[in-house]
Amino acid sequence: MYSTCVGRLAEIAAVFLRLGLTAFGGPAAHIALMERQVVEKRGWVTREELVELYGAASLMPGPNSTELAIHLGYRRGGAPGLVVAGACFILPSALLTAALACAYVRYGALPAAGALLAGLQPAVMGVVAAAVARLGRSALRGAQEIALAAAACAAGVLRVHELWVLLGAGVLLAAAPLVRRRGAPGVLPMLPGAAISVPAAASAPGLAGVFLAFLKIGSVLYGSGYVLIAFMRTEFVTARGWLTERQLLDAIAAGQATPGPVSSTATFAGYLMHGWTGAALATLGIFLPAFIFVAVSAPLLGVLRRSAAMAAFLRGVNAASIGLVAAVLVDLGKAALGWPPSWAIALSSAGLAFGTRLDPTWLLLGGSLAGLLLAP
Repeated sequence: MYSTCVGRLAEIAAVFLRLGLTAFGGPAAHIALMERQVVEKRGWVTREELVELYGAASLMPGPNSTELAIHLGYRRGGAPGLVVAGACFILPSALLTAALACAYVRYGALPAAGALLAGLQPAVMGVVAAAVARLGRSALRGAQEIALAAAACAAGVLRVHELWVLLGAGVLLAAAPLVRRRGAPGVLPMLPGAAISVPAAASAPGLAGVFLAFLKIGSVLYGSGYVLIAFMRTEFVTARGWLTERQLLDAIAAGQATPGPVSSTATFAGYLMHGWTGAALATLGIFLPAFIFVAVSAPLLGVLRRSAAMAAFLRGVNAASIGLVAAVLVDLGKAALGWPPSWAIALSSAGLAFGTRLDPTWLLLGGSLAGLLLAP
């Protein structure tokens, strides 16, 4: 029994360390890479279960792809697996981003990342498109769920807040049987979008202030890791003046240029404020709420699934989750398809990701290499 537990934890550590070192491209790409590693190669969960876990993560504050990794660790190895998966997924990104911050402070600029991103972004598009096709084929079971996914995609493109899209889709599917029994119209209005703001905190300079500021952001951060950028600007540039606009932009670039969670942007900012200690406290503050939220919610998913109404609600959330991931493709296309070679990179990545068993990590690395070779 003990050896089995240790073996599972070692397997979890190996999978998520690899993802933490190679998962470029942001949350949507992380989901695609996890799908390949834990569904296709290892069978830890089914595609339907993966989508359900992502939907559950999307309903909680915090970085979604990190919470999905923590959920998967819990599903495979219980509470120890939860900690191991999250730590192994976060640590490589945090260390690489802190190293970039160290170079930034020493030399006054980041190493040029434009060419790398020029090839990486269209490769991410292809990998994400293939993942959306696979997940949709497995998880969307009927016309209602397909329609909800399409509506969620449109809402995501129109910048309706992710939380309201997910809740609205869940409520629609859960209420559908009741509505039909009462003879009411079969379509209910989607909940309106709303911005979730971060209240200003009293200034608390020093290491404790850095930790508490990032802990607060991690506790209320809904949506993808990219939403962190808006919160950080309000908290550290506008309200406190701890960072300049240029430093924030460079922190964002570092978070995007390194693998793993985009929220490692916090690590870079923490280093700028208080060196390695600040980087460690910022990383702990931004990610600690994700571990707590998953630890509390993960054991409840099975109970919720046994309720017919909650099972329908989760199916609606799952359908909307797929639509929101698809909406990411629109934003990626705006940023990634501005030069001719990007179309070839995106289409070839999509075809290889969908039609072969080639690991998507190699497609992302290949796209990055193509960007370095071909970008002007």
